[in-house]
Amino acid sequence: MEEIDSELVDFATRMFALARAGETERLSAYVRAGVPVNLSNDAGDTLLMLAAYHGHAETVQALIDLGADPDRPNDRGQRPLAGAVFKKEPEVVKALLAAGADPQAGHPSAVDAARMFGQTEFLAWFDAPAD
Repeated sequence: MEEIDSELVDFATRMFALARAGETERLSAYVRAGVPVNLSNDAGDTLLMLAAYHGHAETVQALIDLGADPDRPNDRGQRPLAGAVFKKEPEVVKALLAAGADPQAGHPSAVDAARMFGQTEFLAWFDAPAD
């Protein structure tokens, strides 16, 4: 049984690496074949969270199209949108907003992150004042 468990952990680790690297086609194929689109690691980071944080707008959009939850928090209450704001990834921010991500949700929220880092463009997109 331990061999199966380690094989599953290795497989899941490869899925998270695909999300981090923006390997859209390969990751999408695995999800279409049955990998849960909201698969999360031991920190609660989903495939979408990892793709968003690493700035892969195409992968983010593909995962959203396959049913990923754009507002699913990790174990620390962080959301993909706040990660994309923190990393200054406008195309990822746009994709998440279009999918319904809430800029007020999470700790810190995307609005909080935009204020902390003076991202006035994002604040305008969120319809939020700068202070």
